Amino acid sequence: MNDLYARHRGVLPDWLALYYDEPLEITHGEGRHIWDSAGNRYLDFFGGILTTMTAHALPEVTKAVTEQAGRILHSSTLYLNRPMVELAERVAQLSGIPDARVFFTTSGTEANDTALLLATTHRRTNTVLAMRNSYHGRSFSTVGITGNRGWSPTSLSPLQTLYVHGGVRSRGPFAELDDRAFIDACVADLKDVLGHTRPPAALIAEPVQGVGGFTSPPDGLYAAFREVLNAHGILWISDEVQTGWGRTGDHFWGWQAHARNGPPDIVTFAKGIGNGMSIGGVIARSEIMNCLDANSISTFGGTQITMAAGLANLGYLLEHDLQGNARRVGGLLLERLRAVGAQLPGVREVRGRGLMIGVELVRPGTDEADPRAAANVLEAARDGGLLIGKGGGHNTSALRIAPPLSLTVAEAEEGAAILERALRSTY
Repeated sequence: MNDLYARHRGVLPDWLALYYDEPLEITHGEGRHIWDSAGNRYLDFFGGILTTMTAHALPEVTKAVTEQAGRILHSSTLYLNRPMVELAERVAQLSGIPDARVFFTTSGTEANDTALLLATTHRRTNTVLAMRNSYHGRSFSTVGITGNRGWSPTSLSPLQTLYVHGGVRSRGPFAELDDRAFIDACVADLKDVLGHTRPPAALIAEPVQGVGGFTSPPDGLYAAFREVLNAHGILWISDEVQTGWGRTGDHFWGWQAHARNGPPDIVTFAKGIGNGMSIGGVIARSEIMNCLDANSISTFGGTQITMAAGLANLGYLLEHDLQGNARRVGGLLLERLRAVGAQLPGVREVRGRGLMIGVELVRPGTDEADPRAAANVLEAARDGGLLIGKGGGHNTSALRIAPPLSLTVAEAEEGAAILERALRSTY
């Protein structure tokens, strides 16, 4: 055990997860690569849990942060804040939500907390609909709506949460149906749930489930849900903490794959917009955002330094069409990994869109999750110079692949080759 790991274990919580048998200390990065304290160089296919969205040490962001740090770091929301207003204007315009208001937080957890506060206050009920296999954060309220046992340490909650089907396409009672029948069955399930409860405040859903293993429903499911929700006055919250800003390639927001009946009432975001700086936020229609009848502030949400980073990062992403790059390079990477997976008995499914790809692993000859294999592949990939993530929900284990959106074709090929060797060494 190295000294830093021993010190970590001596002072930090036991439940604070660490990857790898010998945990990694990352010291610096550039582009799509990072280096550890031993001087080893890695191709980064996880980006700080989808947070380093554009590139490590992106000069435009570094310059913006440095210049802002030389002026003022922070003043709180009690004072006018030009960078916060400017980023809010850009985010509102990009959101697709009419008459949008934006509130900045420090994380996706806090963003989802705020969305739940708004929805339950606006609707005057504490009942919430959520998806099975979902993850929405680590606070008391967001743990209470997380439909993934591995990340939900308590059943106590200020909310009554009801879970509906649809977030996982290839498992569960509707897996064998075609897409149209799958959507119809999930809508019937939603209607049935609503018949057994008081009207909920909102449905919260990730367009692509992140911690759950990058699973997603057929396009159009949430549009079909929206018809039912609208009939009951129930709000739709789209959790875009992992799917926002063009990561899925086909769309700027994940909800746009389900846009037939309009945008969500509330969108939450975080992670990638700050490219490593702590930015989260909520976008909502004005009558929802303004429904609170008490004062509120955010001490650290929307600080000048994080807003400067967000503005520079968003500008770079749009100017360089990183959404288009995610679609093109992500499509090539997905095809390459599917070709590999087709040859290996332990790969059940390679799924995803854009630069958000999941590789589900099972024990060969069965349909049972293989978490040990996932851990082994993670270690073997690291040994080969590649960092990836892992996840999964009920009886599943999956590798999570989400590089910075500026990934090149050559880097995609390099990473796929390392991952192929890691998979073949395991199966």
